[in-house]
Amino acid sequence: MKGVAITGMGIISAIGRNSEETHTGLKKAISGIGLPEILATNHKDLPVGEIKLSNAELSELLHLPEGHCYTRAALLGACAISDLLKNTGYGEFPEETGFISGTSVGGIDLTEEHFYDYIDDPGTRRFIPAQHPGFTTEKIAEYFKISGLVTTISTACSSSANAIALGARMIRSGRLKRVIVGGTDCLTKFTINGFNSLKILSQSECRPFDNHREGLNLGEAAAYILLEAEDCINDKPVLGRITGYGNANDAYHQTASSETGEGAYLAITKAIAKAGISSTEIDYINAHGTGTINNDQSESVALKRIFGEWLPEFSSTKAYTGHTLGAAGAVEAVFSLMALQNDEIYPNLNFETEMQETGLRPVEILQKKVLKTVLSNSFGFGGNCTALIFQRDGL
Repeated sequence: MKGVAITGMGIISAIGRNSEETHTGLKKAISGIGLPEILATNHKDLPVGEIKLSNAELSELLHLPEGHCYTRAALLGACAISDLLKNTGYGEFPEETGFISGTSVGGIDLTEEHFYDYIDDPGTRRFIPAQHPGFTTEKIAEYFKISGLVTTISTACSSSANAIALGARMIRSGRLKRVIVGGTDCLTKFTINGFNSLKILSQSECRPFDNHREGLNLGEAAAYILLEAEDCINDKPVLGRITGYGNANDAYHQTASSETGEGAYLAITKAIAKAGISSTEIDYINAHGTGTINNDQSESVALKRIFGEWLPEFSSTKAYTGHTLGAAGAVEAVFSLMALQNDEIYPNLNFETEMQETGLRPVEILQKKVLKTVLSNSFGFGGNCTALIFQRDGL
């Protein structure tokens, strides 16, 4: 199966302001985890994957006028798509380009900041609509004058992975010729307090799949890829193809994954079937791997159910960026494409000891290996699990 062509990608995260910086960070195993400096929080001791640019600095990079109503998630999204646009060679996106964006918190960073000011300060009321996740998407589309379909997906931590899957379906069905897909999320007091109340934040840098893991680090990022139909490609380079995608929900628990990994198992097997390949053809797995006790055990069980003793090499890249929530699927889609393009497997940082329950050992140092097929997993609260399969062009 040839799959849908990917002709561009862009990203901003804690390890880089663009694709080039991000790839360098991955190769050099540079963690972007540190203590918060931009986020106004009482939890200054909790490590996060923060982008060390203020909203004012991001606005300046984007040449936005004073008094704009772009939230931090919208600013990050616009920066990532600016990187994508530069990498595609387009001066601007052609007419009828679609835009499908995933996010979990949307513009909550500014609505929580100004919540108590709305009555006495009318100037802050322009941020009230930002509470809706779709507001973030609309502001990004407005910035790039995107004239095609514009829509938002908010399915927690699988949001941008689902945006990618939907975009691929729209291209396959002929409903769109070209679509930007991905997602953006920023750090907020809402998320850091919410995850802290669940007792799943680590006091140190996260250790995915390690027997002594303590929890996750939250992060912020934006990442997008450009999907195009065959008759739009012409002689443009193809970065890779999305050949498989699967979404499932085992309805096990609002914030926990099942012990059998049922949701992950269903999503991955659906993606493999959609791609028309065998599980043995997968060369590398970019795992969801948050570093929590529950997630890593559940995902490990699902992987063993599917791959048995022939489990491909795998790693989680969450210790680079933190868990970027709704943006995570798109961030790791970009990482997967970088892996395919450069025949590289990026290490699972901070790993030391195999989990007692499954004994799985992720990749610990940068590996050079010919890659043809990469599986990327993204699992969200409420059991919304998504798996994507990316393959090298020309297979």
